[in-house]
Amino acid sequence: MNNILEITGLSKSYKDFTLDNAGFTIEPGTVMGLIGQNGAGKTTIIRLIMNMTARESGEITVCGLDNIRDEIAVKNKIGFVSDECYLYFNTTLARTAKACAAAFENWDGEKFSGLLKKWGLSEKKKVMTFSKGMQTKAMLAVALSHNAELLILDEPTAGLDPVARIEVLDILREFVSDGNHSVLFSTHITGDLDKIADVITLIIDGRIKESTSIDMIEDKYAVISGSSDKLTPENEPFTIGLRKLSTGFEALVKREELPRFKGVSKRNPNVENLLTFSIWENNKNKEEK
Repeated sequence: MNNILEITGLSKSYKDFTLDNAGFTIEPGTVMGLIGQNGAGKTTIIRLIMNMTARESGEITVCGLDNIRDEIAVKNKIGFVSDECYLYFNTTLARTAKACAAAFENWDGEKFSGLLKKWGLSEKKKVMTFSKGMQTKAMLAVALSHNAELLILDEPTAGLDPVARIEVLDILREFVSDGNHSVLFSTHITGDLDKIADVITLIIDGRIKESTSIDMIEDKYAVISGSSDKLTPENEPFTIGLRKLSTGFEALVKREELPRFKGVSKRNPNVENLLTFSIWENNKNKEEK
């Protein structure tokens, strides 16, 4: 089966930011976590996929369709959930369903009603009366009710309480469980990605630094820590995001470089480690220029 999403050579410039030659792919049945600090380019990538802003170069295909040339067909294949509710606040979900039936070729009203009932959302209440978690579920109900093959979520769990966050993650697991659907999940809550992501794509200052499976992160990197005397002029250049502390040091290193570090503690990295140490390394490199 073809990739659900393919991005190659994607570039976009603003006054103070450039997305530079970004590229990655998402296979069917995959949850990809898109991570990076604020302003790194995550939302720019999502806006470009959704054709909400014009790209300067590159290609984006969804299920083999060009996102600009085949825009209507592509948007029928994408379910979108943002951090801010885009549903009309002053209307009910019943009226929302009527609008969606006109907008989407494969709208399934029965599925929408079933999801609302499952998640305890009233079709008769206005969206403005819903909590943040209920609004997120309402957007998910829309996204899941027109037979989308790709869910794109921009910070969907931000501001949710722990129970609501777990419920949203369960929804995403169920969505990809048949092996035919995929999720692109942009979030700052890296613990959510440790629970659900298959692949992580890390973007730093508009450049894709890493796009790899969760398992490969552990295979490729280790977090080390130790007393200051374990850090030498010979091995320090092989650290990533080195943090010198009053009690010693901590850093991310490639596993192939571990023999250079004697007498240190080692542990497997998680998604947060990959993100934070990469940011610290990038900041250090910018300061040294």
